[in-house]
Amino acid sequence: MRTLYHLWLQPFSRKIRIILSEKGLDFELKLEKVWERRTDFLALNPAGDVPVLVEPDGTTLSNSWVIAEYLEEVYPSVNLLGSDPVQRAEPRRLTTWFDVKFSREVTDNLVGEKMMKRFLKLGEPNAPAIRAGHANIHYHLDYISFLTEKRNWLAGEQFSQADIAAAAHLSTVDYIGDVPWDQHPGAHEWYAR
Repeated sequence: MRTLYHLWLQPFSRKIRIILSEKGLDFELKLEKVWERRTDFLALNPAGDVPVLVEPDGTTLSNSWVIAEYLEEVYPSVNLLGSDPVQRAEPRRLTTWFDVKFSREVTDNLVGEKMMKRFLKLGEPNAPAIRAGHANIHYHLDYISFLTEKRNWLAGEQFSQADIAAAAHLSTVDYIGDVPWDQHPGAHEWYAR
């Protein structure tokens, strides 16, 4: 059985769970408490982070970008990138936008400070970081609205990995109630779809 080692409130794990589901692939979830630094898990991924996907044949992959690209190549019947290099460029660009820029400017500042820091007992939340996350999210929601004014989905006319990456990050921030949907109806309409 295919196994995904994950954390419940981590956007990169959520992204891979959604991709696996969209592709209709069966998988078992294993919660990995990365802070425990289990020897068996470190043997799968010496970096000690999630997600990690173990295929039925034992193939082991880590890093959400690597896993997503692998799934696209090995299970192409549900295409989440596009059919040619030009079409694939925009979903990849936007996936990077959310996995790097949004993560650094919003997810880390809100979910990281308000939830994970307390949970992992890493000290008190950093108030300036939280304020920055609250300010930065508006810029990103405006960008989502801008993109979807001209397109059905973030990267074009087809649902793609870009939508999945954005939704994975937003769902973690939404979990703690920090997405100001009422101020960004275009982004909210996209997210609801």
